[in-house]
Amino acid sequence: MMKNIISRNGLILACFALAISAIVALTHQGTKTEIAEQETKQLLRLLDQVVIRDSYDNELYKHCIVTNSLQFLGSNKDQRAFIAKKGNDVVAIALEAIAPNGYNGNINLLIGLTAQGKVTGVRTLAHQETPGLGDKIEIVKDDWITSFEGMILHSHTDKRWQVKKDGGQFDQFTGATITPRAVVQAVKNTIVYFERNKQQLFTESARCGAIK
Repeated sequence: MMKNIISRNGLILACFALAISAIVALTHQGTKTEIAEQETKQLLRLLDQVVIRDSYDNELYKHCIVTNSLQFLGSNKDQRAFIAKKGNDVVAIALEAIAPNGYNGNINLLIGLTAQGKVTGVRTLAHQETPGLGDKIEIVKDDWITSFEGMILHSHTDKRWQVKKDGGQFDQFTGATITPRAVVQAVKNTIVYFERNKQQLFTESARCGAIK
């Protein structure tokens, strides 16, 4: 009798565990799908902010290639570059890059450039900078990040591409120079990477990687 009770209780517990596991798995799958959808929507919003929407007619977020450069893009891990086309002509590109020397670590960026290398927009994807100071690199906190728009890098030694404290033309934040300095350097490095690899970037077949 006792063995039957123990067996029955064990079976009930096993069924309960299986049911819980199934619920967790279904919840995880549903959450994973929802997160992926939200990431895609966020990506579309940001791409529209860094690349002039009327300048291209392809599905920009689908036409991307994989890049990596520790020296110029801030990481040896794969990042993405989105190619904007008007008909068969490449008109712009949006590159993911990292400023590895932020005050609190990596600052992930999305940088839009015309085919000629003029900056069309920069947005911060992720960061851990100090609230109220370094977080002014977010467009929702401050318009500082828009100061890159229309800028061109005339040479690799272009002294304008520094914060004013270092002799350049970009404002620094009161009490937080490290953050804007890191972003300015990262955007400059990205343009250098683009100029050195333009032909390869424009002719490589589309191959999209995962969102970082």
